[in-house]
Amino acid sequence: MSQILSQIPRALLQQQQRLTPQLIQAMDILQLNAMALEARIAREIDENPALEVKPGDDEIAEAQPAEKTRDERPDGEQDLVVEGGDARDFERLDNLVSEYNWFEDDGEYQGTKSRARASEEGDIKMEAMANVPARSISLREYLLDQWNLVDTDDETRRLGVLIIDSIDDTGRLTVTLDELANQADPPIELARLKDALARVQQLDPPGIAARSLQECLLLQLEALPADTELPRRIIEEHFEDLQKNRLPQIAKALGVELDEVKQALSVIGRLSMHPGMDVIDQQVPVVVPDVIVEYDEESDAYVTRLTRGNLRELRISPEFRRALEKARDDKKAREFIKQKLEAANAIIDAVRYRRERLLDVAKAVVEAQRDFLDKGEQYLKVLRMSDLAARFGCDPSTISRTVDGKWIQTPRGIYPLRRFFTGGTEAGSGETLGWDSIKAKVKEIVDNEDKTKPLSDDAIVRRLQAEGIEIKRRTVAKYRSQLGIPTARQRRQY
Repeated sequence: MSQILSQIPRALLQQQQRLTPQLIQAMDILQLNAMALEARIAREIDENPALEVKPGDDEIAEAQPAEKTRDERPDGEQDLVVEGGDARDFERLDNLVSEYNWFEDDGEYQGTKSRARASEEGDIKMEAMANVPARSISLREYLLDQWNLVDTDDETRRLGVLIIDSIDDTGRLTVTLDELANQADPPIELARLKDALARVQQLDPPGIAARSLQECLLLQLEALPADTELPRRIIEEHFEDLQKNRLPQIAKALGVELDEVKQALSVIGRLSMHPGMDVIDQQVPVVVPDVIVEYDEESDAYVTRLTRGNLRELRISPEFRRALEKARDDKKAREFIKQKLEAANAIIDAVRYRRERLLDVAKAVVEAQRDFLDKGEQYLKVLRMSDLAARFGCDPSTISRTVDGKWIQTPRGIYPLRRFFTGGTEAGSGETLGWDSIKAKVKEIVDNEDKTKPLSDDAIVRRLQAEGIEIKRRTVAKYRSQLGIPTARQRRQY
């Protein structure tokens, strides 16, 4: 059988979905949180002279209904068209100018910023710069400042710097002395390196440059003025028993009373496992909520609103009005103005779209999680992004972009908006419970247990099953680990 290959041109009718630059930009802005949105708006304003923030938008207020969309605008209001170059294009430009408030509220054109407004903006920038926190000192800098004051020879000083450079932020030495000796050029005598390490370990904070947790605790005990013989013996001779909370075995092996071991344990409990973290400022990320939820007693309902950073209204700069009038006979200037107006129009629509979607999703979340807001963690309901996507007629990825990186401030605290989307299981009563709700129940059971007879994971499973929650022991062990809850043996109090 033969085959004849031929190239025959054919016309195929296919439906393809293309993402326009405007849609890509809208999706990009949709996933920005409040701080990132502020930065993005500032960048767009710097790059586009046609764009500015509408005055009088500084207060936190409830989101207002969006302005008319293109499909809802009167017939006389048309979108800007780029491909023309005749008088109709100027008419569309004029319509666009009118739509985005080229004139101030009093109807008079404001071509440039007033001296008062320019001064006010300058004061705001200066205040922001003055409130920027100073750069915190690093642990390396903190140690080097002390090491430079130590009276020692040049070789030991060089080895000390080498050791300090190998200490991580927790204060632990991350490599062995053998590795340091082999990596150095020229090679280092191990004895000299040990001597330098002993000198570095005398620096503040106590416990610095330790090679293990055991050594870290012993170094801190050495720095204490009180008698620490028993705590030191416990750490040196029975460190594994200490980690597993085997206090009776420790007391028996050392020939002391259990109360003496418990008293020594209280001394050990005041030591730091990460001394390096105690002397440097931890840069905690600033959390700025995008959504605020407040309880209204009169209506017995939760009111959802957006914060200031999400409500900033953008508009076309009035300065472009004069530029538009001057460019009527200048083709290049006219094209430049068209491009800037189109870009400004797109960013205004994108910011509005983000505001509307964020408020819609936040209201739906608050509605679905009313029990959580009223009663607490254990009442977090199952809520999936696919559920909201079906409700709003969009793809789940749009819901994901909307909640990504956003924070919501509620009467119970500030949470990531994504926190309220969770899977779960069905209880015996038929009620659906989120995994986070079950995790909260595990914590409550442990908090209320008899600490002299702590519950095993199997016992916790039986407690949950008694409430109609079917769960496996390994799942309880996983949740306990995620909550930072030790094993039953480690939780036992003597």
